[in-house]
Amino acid sequence: MPKLRIKWVKSAIGYPQDQKDTIRSLGLRKLQHTVEHEDQPTIRGMIRKVQHLVQVEETE
Repeated sequence: MPKLRIKWVKSAIGYPQDQKDTIRSLGLRKLQHTVEHEDQPTIRGMIRKVQHLVQVEETE
């Protein structure tokens, strides 16, 4: 199953609390932190919610 590499690239300051919570739920702790997740619909939905704050690439 493909994986998604998610990198937090823009600060969440000034954005709603639910977006900050989504960043936290993805496992991102600080700017420039990168995590990998399985490519699942729930993860895709979370990424869509904060797409302006993260950078995503697909990996094998």
